[in-house]
Amino acid sequence: MLISRQERARICSDTELGAGNVLERLRAYGRPLGGEPVLRTDGAWRAPDGSRPTALTLGRLREIVETYAGWYAARGVRPRDPVAVHSFSSIEFAVNFLALTSLGAIPSFVNGNLAPDTARAYVRRQGAVGAFTDRAHHEVLSGSDPGLGFCVTADDILPEHRESLPRAYPYRHDPSDPVLISHSSGTTGLPKGVPHTHRTLMYAQLHRLRYSTGTDMERTLVGLPGAHNAMVATLLYCLLLHTDIKLVSSQRGAEVLDGVEEFRPTTVLAFAGTFGEMAAEDLTRRDLSSVQVWFNTGDAAHEAHIRALVQHGSHVEIRRDLSRVRVDGSVFVDGLGSSEAGYSVFHNRHTKDTAAYSRCVGKPISFAEAAVLAEDGTPLPPGQIGRLGLKSPTLTPGYWNDSLTWNRLRLGGYWLTGDLAHRDEDGNFYHLDRVPDAVRTRAGMVFSTRTEELLLAELPGLADCTVVGVAPDGVRADWDGDGEAEAYALLQLADDRLDEEQGENGGEDDEVWTARVNAVLSTAGFPPVHRALRMKPDDVAKGATGKVLKRVMRDRFAAVAAEEQHT
Repeated sequence: MLISRQERARICSDTELGAGNVLERLRAYGRPLGGEPVLRTDGAWRAPDGSRPTALTLGRLREIVETYAGWYAARGVRPRDPVAVHSFSSIEFAVNFLALTSLGAIPSFVNGNLAPDTARAYVRRQGAVGAFTDRAHHEVLSGSDPGLGFCVTADDILPEHRESLPRAYPYRHDPSDPVLISHSSGTTGLPKGVPHTHRTLMYAQLHRLRYSTGTDMERTLVGLPGAHNAMVATLLYCLLLHTDIKLVSSQRGAEVLDGVEEFRPTTVLAFAGTFGEMAAEDLTRRDLSSVQVWFNTGDAAHEAHIRALVQHGSHVEIRRDLSRVRVDGSVFVDGLGSSEAGYSVFHNRHTKDTAAYSRCVGKPISFAEAAVLAEDGTPLPPGQIGRLGLKSPTLTPGYWNDSLTWNRLRLGGYWLTGDLAHRDEDGNFYHLDRVPDAVRTRAGMVFSTRTEELLLAELPGLADCTVVGVAPDGVRADWDGDGEAEAYALLQLADDRLDEEQGENGGEDDEVWTARVNAVLSTAGFPPVHRALRMKPDDVAKGATGKVLKRVMRDRFAAVAAEEQHT
């Protein structure tokens, strides 16, 4: 049951509330400890008493959080100590966040999909005093390399540890206290530590409580990576709103769809990569009737994937006479955000009747400011392409232990997102590409993301595609470079299969696809690609959060091109 207007007003006026003390403030509001579940798991997570609960009431969640906090306190964890959390389990990230922040410590999340060497290097940079892992990752951080004081798994945390809570428990936060270090996707190298504070991580959640009823989130399925700050923000919002929330640990499209059918949520949250995999499934064989809203954050989603999903479910439409009518088809809220932004500062709403896409991400949310900037930081007029800059109270205060990189991404008072964009006369922003992924070719600039969007919309045989530039060694041919590259379109067919004949006829098939791709690009007035190649999904390199690693694909095809030149 959602909270009343009176309690909503009480929460929004609570000057003590922040991201680090939500459980404590819920107790102050008199929330019942028993009764309805406040958090659901996938049943694989082990609680300190050895059970594997699928649902936790507020009282049970508090008890578990205090048990974890007691163990950390007994090991000497103190306020402002960073503690690494490295796992596949979303519920472990949630419980550890609540436990460590209740001590004033700083959970440093490490995505379970990071390569071991990358995870060790990242944790070393954070200066973590210890680590919590699952069994699969214990050996990654238990050695001497990161220099940790302890490395614990859930098996080490027992009910009696609750007795070790410090006298000053729970910790009293200042609004500027860091409460979380998440990390960037690492698409350009070693992930960057992105801290958020007691204030910044809660700001958008209070904004939502003030201006949204939240009724469409009555049953919320979270398919976001557990190590991402977006998962934590959603958890905090749902705890305050008193909704039924379930965290799933897998971001694979088919497994999130399984979760939809089992849990029957009204809202599903995920990244664009997960929604793309979901859209590639045969959705006619799935029961998605419960879904009212799909909520995307991180990278903006592709039109073809949005159109596939909004055909299912239903939503309530408010008519001019203020009557409420339920209509067929769900809503897709396309958000553009990042770990650094702390929240999707752009939201664009789509239904099955939406006609305008063209990589439009809409207008910035009311509390944020955005601009398209020239190289000297001057805001550009409508229609001109430049760097996307943001100002927002949800923005991270800077990269953890890396102020140099942070300051290099500041321009004209804005934080540079790393994206290329333009805006129209009405103030709508359009996302074109990431700065390093744009391809400078002889025929003109190929914006990889915009090209992918067009091909997916115009070629129904595609499930997904990736556009990368291949340049001679050492040549910069992106937005910042002045060299030239050749653009490759890497295609994943809808049936997820390559033809059996990969011998002499394989090249001919790729030539056919190259012609199809370039016919679409020519009609739209876009520069052509050099080649279109068919690939299986597993052949496309992806990072820890599911994003395609275009730098890896660029290097791979540069090596192939070099080999071809020497044969």
